[in-house]
Amino acid sequence: MDRDNGLNWPTVCRRSVLSGLTATAFLALPMVRVAPAAMPERRLRFFNIHTGERVEAVYHDTGGRVPEALAEINHVLRDWRTSEVAAIDPTLLDFLHVVKTKLATDAEFHVISGYRSPKTNAKLASKSNAVAKKSLHMQGRAIDVAIPGFSVAEVSEVALSLKLGGVGSYSKSGFVHLDTGRFRRWGS
Repeated sequence: MDRDNGLNWPTVCRRSVLSGLTATAFLALPMVRVAPAAMPERRLRFFNIHTGERVEAVYHDTGGRVPEALAEINHVLRDWRTSEVAAIDPTLLDFLHVVKTKLATDAEFHVISGYRSPKTNAKLASKSNAVAKKSLHMQGRAIDVAIPGFSVAEVSEVALSLKLGGVGSYSKSGFVHLDTGRFRRWGS
């Protein structure tokens, strides 16, 4: 509750991300209060390259988060190796939404990796030093994506300019890693 005016408006900060402001306006403000009615619809499109599944969903509307849409997204971003479904961090979805907004595209995100179960992550980490043993993928706070029509460098540049979390560029593999951890960068 905002003690100054008695209204029950959410506080929005850079880490909780994107309550309806354009990316430019959002980045210009360290903290702002936004009326729930001012929050526009947030729609994302995903294509899981491993399962062939697609989802297009409005995960946030003027009433807030849309549970049914989040459940659909969670299903498509599940660990495709084990079929385990976990909640994807809505802040990660907001990060993706701002990236697509800044790129001025409605293209679907091609998902290389969304949620990873601890079992899958341990198996991948045992085979490669490029996989973090405590990966944020296991918490639904990381995603590896490509956007058709945009290079890894273009997507990375936009994501890095936002400073909303980790950004890994994997040019040889053709994807960008985004997460809601602390701001950091790696890759080429």
